[in-house]
Amino acid sequence: MISAGDFRNGVTFELDGQVVQVIEFQHVKPGKGAAFVRTKYKNVITGAVVEKSFNPNDKYPTAFIERKDMEYSYEDGGLYYFMDTETWEQIPISADILGDSFKFVKENMVCKILSYKGNVFGVEPPNFVELKVTKTDPGFKGDTATNATKPATLETGAEIKVPLFIDEGEVIQIDTRTGEYMGRA
Repeated sequence: MISAGDFRNGVTFELDGQVVQVIEFQHVKPGKGAAFVRTKYKNVITGAVVEKSFNPNDKYPTAFIERKDMEYSYEDGGLYYFMDTETWEQIPISADILGDSFKFVKENMVCKILSYKGNVFGVEPPNFVELKVTKTDPGFKGDTATNATKPATLETGAEIKVPLFIDEGEVIQIDTRTGEYMGRA
């Protein structure tokens, strides 16, 4: 159990049968009346963000989210299969759980599988990946405008903006959290 007075950023607890994580908190002691804790929390499973005030003495059950490294194996009929590298067990995960950043994941990459009480609710790809550019327009000599970019298609099929000097066949590094080009690999 965790008391609302002990809330900190990142604390995960159960609230009305939902798993929530504190994003922001503020302990408030008004001149008149009782103290309270103003929080902004996110529903871990749906992603919804809510603001709410709590009595600092209220207690809530702590929620433990399991984060397990698993290797992405293959996709078959809308299900994406991940393998536990220790037990060799494979689990299928539906496409609607994966999220936008999964478009940068290729086969045999290790991702973090997030689950609560055995139910998978999210997949976190590595923060940085190296992928080959399969299609992009050629850069021209003299195209040196500051921060000029062009679209490029990567080996996973994802499209991002890259600087003009990047050519087809080059391997580049991408931040999967933002989908931005980081540099050449």
